[in-house]
Amino acid sequence: MRLSELDRRLHDDVALGEIELYAELLSAVATAERQLTEAEIDIVLGVCPEPVYD
Repeated sequence: MRLSELDRRLHDDVALGEIELYAELLSAVATAERQLTEAEIDIVLGVCPEPVYD
């Protein structure tokens, strides 16, 4: 493998974004006192907006 190929792999924005999302999910799971619902996981991952409470 050439050095330029290695450099390109280390700066993969998509992979870094996925790693960041995974880290956010792991943090949410670690701090939760119960199993997260699918809706809560979606909120952590930014799939749907957080609910608005009146």
